[in-house]
Amino acid sequence: MRISSDLVGTAFAPTAREWTRRDCALYALAIGAGQQDPGEELEFTTHLSGGRPQRVYPIFGALAGGEAGVGGLLALLGGAVDTRLMLHGEQRFEQFTELPAQASVITAAHISAVWDKGSAAVIETVADTCDATTGEPYCRSTQSMFFRGSGGWGGDRGPSSPAAPTPDAEPERVLVARTRHDQALLYRLCGDENPLHVDPEVARAAGYDRPILHGMCTYGIVGRLLLHSYADDDPARFGSISARFSRPLLPGEQVVVETWPDGQNVRFVAKNDAAEIVLSNGRFELVGEGDSRA
Repeated sequence: MRISSDLVGTAFAPTAREWTRRDCALYALAIGAGQQDPGEELEFTTHLSGGRPQRVYPIFGALAGGEAGVGGLLALLGGAVDTRLMLHGEQRFEQFTELPAQASVITAAHISAVWDKGSAAVIETVADTCDATTGEPYCRSTQSMFFRGSGGWGGDRGPSSPAAPTPDAEPERVLVARTRHDQALLYRLCGDENPLHVDPEVARAAGYDRPILHGMCTYGIVGRLLLHSYADDDPARFGSISARFSRPLLPGEQVVVETWPDGQNVRFVAKNDAAEIVLSNGRFELVGEGDSRA
């Protein structure tokens, strides 16, 4: 397999997936729900607690998108890339319908862009997840994967998308969550078993002092904080979230999210303990009643 722009449009075999209330609760715990107070966020971590049906954090749907979009891509590329040098560049997740706590779904994914950055290749995939029985669309996951050492074939460099500057104004809100030292072990149970996040030797081979937290775990934690602060924990108000992965977070560090709302949109950046940006170009979009200043 040779990486080139000819791969654009390549479709992967659709993937089937089922999830249960237990899967949704595990995901909620893996992105920090109930960590500060187990009595909070019970609608996401339990079923029928207080008579309330279980609800689902929207970004849970990105697990199916990653399985189809990233898993399908790696299966196609095979030995053409060194997965130890792969980085998650950017991610956009859109929810079309509030996710049910139990479902059977089909996810169809394809390659939407291939860019030659010289020292690296960037490949973007789009994955659409729908109900396996009714065909109702649930969500779309768009991910750009950065493969170091796989560029230089003379292809299009693609659009330049530098990190957006942080607004000059003070953030309206600062949202904080401390991650667990075993956060990566917990998130791994949701399906992402990349040893980079748990094996010290693999992490050192990739250039890190120790295992780093899954980027999509950080992304999910940030999405949970934003949903709580700006949508009163109502998944039906979630429209989309997008961000660039600027640097990894280490398990045990805190996530500090600075926000600047504008109507139904919230711009944000997420930082680590050293005030270094881990997620940049962040945008959280709401739908339905109210606005982001609620």
